[in-house]
Amino acid sequence: MSGPDQPAAPPVLYTIVCGAGPASSAHRLVECAQRQGWDVWVIATRVVVDYFLAPGILERVSGHPVRTDFRSPGAPGGLPRAAAAVVAPATYNTINKWAAGIADTFALSTLAELTGASVPVGVLPFVNEAFAANRVFHRSVEALRGEGVRVLLGPGQFVPYAAGAGEEAAARFPWNLVVDAVRPDLPSIHRVEAGTHGGKRRPQRWPE
Repeated sequence: MSGPDQPAAPPVLYTIVCGAGPASSAHRLVECAQRQGWDVWVIATRVVVDYFLAPGILERVSGHPVRTDFRSPGAPGGLPRAAAAVVAPATYNTINKWAAGIADTFALSTLAELTGASVPVGVLPFVNEAFAANRVFHRSVEALRGEGVRVLLGPGQFVPYAAGAGEEAAARFPWNLVVDAVRPDLPSIHRVEAGTHGGKRRPQRWPE
């Protein structure tokens, strides 16, 4: 608790990292958020820590343990309450399962809870053109946008890459866009997305 002579604690940002090419440089996401004043706590899927990036790297940059799995009741390692969250890179699998309400991993369970609580969430996908053309994916993106989730997909945001161009797309992955998407001083999070269900979005709740 901050006193009159103590600065307020920085707001907590959950950064949820999924197993796709850009995950190997996810420390850049943490650093970008820290520059904007966030206290960053990382949640990584099991694929990330098994194949893309050692959790120790993210722990050193963020200053906090990286969560990958559920914990036993009473076990240490709980997370502070989040003011906002970002998901990057967000995979085809994660976006579809999240939109369908599936919560069979710690990352998905956390996203389901954040969505229901109307916590601001920004999503930066990483999919190729074939995945992005799938009607299931389109429905999932629209469903999440209808819940008020800011999915950064389209011109000026993340543009799906051609088959075989994944490494090049990962190298230029625009981490900063998803951090900007949840900044409470920017109007973008409050804007109605074209094509959302009913043309409405649930209001985001910003911490006092």
